[in-house]
Formats: sequence, C-alpha cells, structure tokens
Amino acid sequence: MGHLIEVSYVVAAALFILSLKWMSAPTTARRGVLAGELGMLIAIVATLLRHEVVNYQWILAAFFIGSAIGVPLAYLMPMTAVPQRTALSHAFGALAAALIGTAEFYRATPTGFTAGALIIETLLGYLTFTGSLMAFGKLQEILPTRPIVYKGQNVVNFVLFAIAAGLGVGLIARPDQLWMFPIFSLLAMLFGVLLIIPIGGADMPTVISLLNSYAGLSACAMGFALDNKLLIVAGALDGSSGFILSVIMCRAMNRSFTNVLFGAFGQVQVTAAAVEQKPVRSASPEEAAEILDSARLVIVIPGYGLAVAQAQHKLRELYDALTKRGVDVQFAIHPVAGRMPGHMNVLLAEAEIPYEKLHEMDDINGEFPQADVALVIGANDVTNPAARHDKNSPIYGMPILNVDQARTVMVIKRSLSPGFAGIDNELYYMDRTQMLFGDAKAFLAGIVRELAAVKT
Repeated sequence: MGHLIEVSYVVAAALFILSLKWMSAPTTARRGVLAGELGMLIAIVATLLRHEVVNYQWILAAFFIGSAIGVPLAYLMPMTAVPQRTALSHAFGALAAALIGTAEFYRATPTGFTAGALIIETLLGYLTFTGSLMAFGKLQEILPTRPIVYKGQNVVNFVLFAIAAGLGVGLIARPDQLWMFPIFSLLAMLFGVLLIIPIGGADMPTVISLLNSYAGLSACAMGFALDNKLLIVAGALDGSSGFILSVIMCRAMNRSFTNVLFGAFGQVQVTAAAVEQKPVRSASPEEAAEILDSARLVIVIPGYGLAVAQAQHKLRELYDALTKRGVDVQFAIHPVAGRMPGHMNVLLAEAEIPYEKLHEMDDINGEFPQADVALVIGANDVTNPAARHDKNSPIYGMPILNVDQARTVMVIKRSLSPGFAGIDNELYYMDRTQMLFGDAKAFLAGIVRELAAVKT
C-alpha cells in the first residue's frame, strides 16, 4: 500500500505540473483544469489510504460540511464576483494549513528543521488568512477600497512582523515554551490585516496573486513538516507561480513590490482637471449607435465597470450586431484590468466572445491609430494618458492602452469620478472623446436597440 500511495503522489504531482502548463494557453486551458482536478482527486484518495488515518468519521463530517459551503459558492456566485471568491479560497486554504501546523506543533513539540518548517507554515498561513479576508472585504466593498493609512504605518507593520518572527525563532530554539505560540499566531494574523488595508483597489490583481503565493509557500512548508513530498511539490508550484504572476503584474504597472505593498497607492488626489472643471462632451445611445454603425474597426476596452454592471452579455449582443454589419470588432485587454489576473478574459469568455478577438496590450496598441472607435467600458487608469507625460502622477510610467490615438473615443461610465489610482483621467476631456454616462449594461442595451433601428 505504501508503494501505491507514493506512485499515486508522483502521478498527482505530474498532473499538477501539466495542469499549469496547459492552462497557459486558451486552447488547452480546459484540459489543464481537468488535469488539476484529477491530480487533486488522486492525491486526496491516496492520502486517505495512509496508515495514519484510523478513523474516517471526522473526515466525512468535514467533507460534507465543506461541500455544503463550497458547492453553493461555486454555482451561486456570479462570474463578476470571482475575485472575491478567489480571496476567500486563499483564506480557507491558508487557515487550513495554519491550523494543521498549530495542531502538529502542540502534538509533537518538534525540534530543529521540523520546528522551523512549522513556524514558517503557521506564520504564512495565519497572515495569509487574515490578509485574504481583508482583500475579500475590499473587493466586496465591505471595507473601503481606498488605502487606509496613518502616520508611521510601515514602521508599525515592520515592528509587528519582527516581533512575530522573533517569537517564531524563540519557539524553534525552545519548542517547549508553548505559551509563546498563541501570541505568535495572533501577531501573524494582525500583521495580515495591517499588510492589506493600506493597499488600494487598483493593486488588487497583484495582491490576489501574491496571497496565492503565500498560501502555496505555507503548504510547501507543511509538506516539509509532515514529510509529504506531494505537498512540497504542489505548494512550490503554487507559491512560485503566484510570485511570478505578481512580478508580471508589477511590470505591467511599471511599479515595484515595495510600492505596491507599502506605497498606499490609490489615495484620492485633487488634479488640475478637477479644479478647472473642464467641459466634457456627452452622447446618447442613439448618437453612439450612429458612430458605431459607420465604423470599420472598433476596439473595445473592458474594465472593472463592465464586471460591476454585469454587462458582458450585452457586450456580446453589441459585438454580434456590429459584426453583422461588417464592422471589425476587437478587444484590448490590459494585464491589470479588473480585480484579479485575467478577470476580463474570464468575463468575456463567459459571454462566449471569440477568444481570438481578445488581444494583449502589446499586440493591440499599434492598431489604435487605425481604429475608427475605441469603446471604453468601465476602464479608467489603464487608459489615462497622464501615465505617459505627467511625472507627478502616481501612474507615471505605467504602460497603458493607446486609446487616445483612435479617431473617436467613447467611454461608458457612470460619472467622472476617479479610478482606483485616485486621479482624474485626462482621456475624458479630450476633443475626440464622447462620454456615455450611465450604467454599462443599460447603455449597451440602448446602443443595441438603436443599432437595430438603423437601416443597413
């Protein structure tokens, strides 16, 4: 049986690796998901066959309770809430790792390397648990999406982490001093809260992937502590892929990790455009339909506002209406658009918009000068020209979509309020920009109706 379990773990690890490989391309992504699910099923069954498991009653109870929570979450939560669900998943996974580490520490009173692995596991697990809950609160707008800051915040955070780490080192040296463990755990959880609250909504894609990395590293440390090779492999894959994705997100914003984590990016700022109250040009659904009907190339730029309005299906209707008229409709996806990596791709895939119509920023930016219309739906900071020339802007240097180079720009937005970066968008005040004020879903529906009334 022991050899069978080890072989099962090797097969599961191989499936996890193949899953990551296949999910890197749209054509094989579904296969990648299935491979990951099959690998996890094999891993769970093999673990339940280990000789250490002598009673299945509590395991079955936990299985049914978890299923009662997880199945409704998967089926009832809308696609627009995937970032929140992802944050909750990180929280649950990290808490599970931390609780296992806590139980093992009290059960075995470990020493040496095992004690160190357990301390790392519980430290990362507890701070990821509370940090993910804070991310969920911001994504769900239970907490303010703007940074919550106070004077000397970073110093307080570093001191708090240093105390927690010091207690961890003390527990490694003297594992019999169990009175330190609850204090260590509480400080780790408090640090997770304080780490995330000064981070604004614009940085949630990076935060989500970074928390994913922390949860993976916690699982990896748990594998070392429990001498489970599969946990080591799976945790390392999760931790490294999450970290690499975070690096990609930072590069996409032209910002450093320290700026994302400690820069309090996203505080509302008063800009010249706001002070001067520059005029804007607005248009009705009828006027927008006439402009789109006469276009040859339309580039759509989706953003978080599309997700909030749950307008992806109305966007598909608009795509169908325009393509029937011979209009070439393409989609420009910024790497950090939305609230998690790939958020816009997920929404558009749900609406069954052809994947070959979705283009990454570097591939589509050269096409904007030839575009008759750039239709921005709920995107803000990723289209702001200030990123190119305003050295005082917090987004200066961030690669953006060249929306302002299109012949006509139409922006669907509820108001002129600033985006997650907390600054005004210069795009809204350009001569070639038409502001389409209103809910994205309702406005797109109005454009579709007006297009149907326009004679082809």
